[in-house]
Amino acid sequence: MTSYEAAGVDIAAGERAVELMKSRVARARRPEVVDDASGFAGLFDASALLRYKRPLLATSTDGVGTKVDLARRLGVYDTVGHDLVGMVIDDLAVCGAEPLFMTDYIACGKVVPERIADIVGGIADGCALAGCALVGGETAEHPGLLEADEFDIAGAGTGVVEAGELLGPERVRPGDAVIAMASSGIHSNGYSLVRHILATSDLTLESQPAELGRPLGEELLTPTRIYAQDCLALTRTGDVRAFAHITGGGLAANLARSLPPTVDAVLRRSSWEVPAVFRVLQGHGDVPQAEMDKTFNLGVGMAAIVAPEAADEALRLLASRGVPAWNLGEITEGTGRAVLA
Repeated sequence: MTSYEAAGVDIAAGERAVELMKSRVARARRPEVVDDASGFAGLFDASALLRYKRPLLATSTDGVGTKVDLARRLGVYDTVGHDLVGMVIDDLAVCGAEPLFMTDYIACGKVVPERIADIVGGIADGCALAGCALVGGETAEHPGLLEADEFDIAGAGTGVVEAGELLGPERVRPGDAVIAMASSGIHSNGYSLVRHILATSDLTLESQPAELGRPLGEELLTPTRIYAQDCLALTRTGDVRAFAHITGGGLAANLARSLPPTVDAVLRRSSWEVPAVFRVLQGHGDVPQAEMDKTFNLGVGMAAIVAPEAADEALRLLASRGVPAWNLGEITEGTGRAVLA
């Protein structure tokens, strides 16, 4: 007899996954969330926006890329959800937006309730750190398209910013300071190159390079640092011109997106030590420096451009919040480039 289950879709497993994740999702709430008993939609009380003079909604969507393959290979599922929040919500922070809510989508070859609950639990934990609500999501079983242990995740987030407080290139001026906020590691970009290095060098996920002090696989799954609340804290000082989320494309390319065409950002390589994981991958993979520069964050996960007189206070504020930060460079007259010197 033909059935949905015979085709590879286990409805009962999906229902079990929902039950397992409920308690963790409950931690990722805001007061504005309104429960929808049907579960078909996430509801958010928009009257909360009445406190704004001219509220602008900001939205972002992203995934974690091929980092999910390493999570699958290592059987670790509670960190990539955290990565997803960092990729989505910190893009909202760049324009100065407060994150409001997020939804997620998981596609898998086979629903294993405990695995799905771990993934969603990581998303909920990340949302709690970012200060946004996880208002809904979807888990889809794709037998025949994905192997039983394969999965992918994506998410979308919404935030709000006062129109008059929107951050961006038009605020940046010569003389401004560029503040770097340390990454927690590779974050979620460049993993296709990482996987290529693993496939073509003597490195494996089980390798324990002396520089790292732990297995490479564990290092590679370090969760993405989430900066949303730190960025909001900086914006409340009133001296932030722009942010740049350092994701795919590297430090210079992402920072250039936050510059007007009349200035350059001159960044000092000597201002920080590139974390060991990048040096290990570069050495074992024989990766040219230019390729490292355009692929990885190299230890800088977020950059803030601030008024020059505000740089010291910005560094003190970030230190008080536990975010390693330093003066990365300065804004000069130019043509809209960011230059690593």
